[in-house]
Amino acid sequence: MSKNIIIIGGGAAGFFAAIACAGAHPDYHISILERSPNLLSKVKISGGGRCNVTHACFEPRQLVKYYPRGEKQLLGPFTRFNPSNTVDWFQSRGVELKTEDDGRMFPVTDNSQTIINCFLNEVKRLGVEVKTQLGVEELLPPVGGSTQWKVITTVGSAILADAVIVAGGSSARIWNMVERLGLRIVPPVPSLFTFNINDARIKGLEGLSVENAAVSVVDTKLKTEGPLLITHWGMSGPGILRLSAWGARILAEKNHQFEIEVNWAGKQTYQEVLEDIKQVKRRHAKKMVTGNPLFNIPRRLWERLSGLVTANKPLFNYADLSNKQIEQLAHLVAMCRFAVTGKSTFKDEFVTAGGVELDEIDFKTMQSKKLPGLYFAGEVLNIDAITGGFNFQCAWTTGWIAGNSV
Repeated sequence: MSKNIIIIGGGAAGFFAAIACAGAHPDYHISILERSPNLLSKVKISGGGRCNVTHACFEPRQLVKYYPRGEKQLLGPFTRFNPSNTVDWFQSRGVELKTEDDGRMFPVTDNSQTIINCFLNEVKRLGVEVKTQLGVEELLPPVGGSTQWKVITTVGSAILADAVIVAGGSSARIWNMVERLGLRIVPPVPSLFTFNINDARIKGLEGLSVENAAVSVVDTKLKTEGPLLITHWGMSGPGILRLSAWGARILAEKNHQFEIEVNWAGKQTYQEVLEDIKQVKRRHAKKMVTGNPLFNIPRRLWERLSGLVTANKPLFNYADLSNKQIEQLAHLVAMCRFAVTGKSTFKDEFVTAGGVELDEIDFKTMQSKKLPGLYFAGEVLNIDAITGGFNFQCAWTTGWIAGNSV
């Protein structure tokens, strides 16, 4: 029996849900409604235009640990559709993926258009109708003896649907519409953002990357490790982005004004750093401090930090360091504090923490527990992950389950 299925949102989750639904139910009439003129816009810019499709983490119990919100709920879905299934899905459609050293997976073409073309070809092959510049203003649930939803569009038309999949992403308009249906919405706050820092110690070091730094937010339990990038506006890189994701709500409560402590030596403690510097003084006394970086700290950053202790004297040897200066240097290496004065959106991975409350959803089907025939997929849910392809994996998984369950 043919049914009419409406999918709200022409992004990653919406397309994946449509393709899954059409594959499982060839006789259904499926339409994607996208308010903007652009389809798959986030896919287009992801990974610097290469599209970070997923991550090479194939064990569901390990995979869920990358989700600050959604860890518990995604375990079951990931046993059904995880990165291994994603790789097979794309491969079966002629798209080969490759794995980079950090686990991120991209199309071998290094071009996001490869992924977009794959989706566009699939919806065309399966007969899915795609309508751009046509959004949804209101959803009216079935009344009386009817089982059909009424979808009121932005042009005033009303479409009857046997089921609706909401995949509208981080949209306040969509969340407000869902809230009017009686579902609870967790207020959104930014996740995955860089830190604005105006500090002379890092001025002029734009583009410099530290391979593994430990970063913590002062007076909280928030702490991460990873590559750190110094930018024109402050600090970025995977280590900073992870911290912003795990601390999204805490940092929002602080109005994104807080203090961080950076350990440029990564896992080494202050005491270990102190002892290492003392040992270098004993063994390599005649070596110049600024010209001989320690702890794998990039030369320009080491010159900046050590220069604060040696008054930038070029011929200052390790032998010349006093105990007090060694302590000062160790402090700058292992306990370097910076004032964060705001945030900047990480354009390739714009993610929001917030959305449809997870206990409103049956994660076996992605259907609303209260309203039969209403399904959800992707960022519209209160699920988000750190950078690295994990947010797209959630879109594929939830879209696949919703599409197959309709």
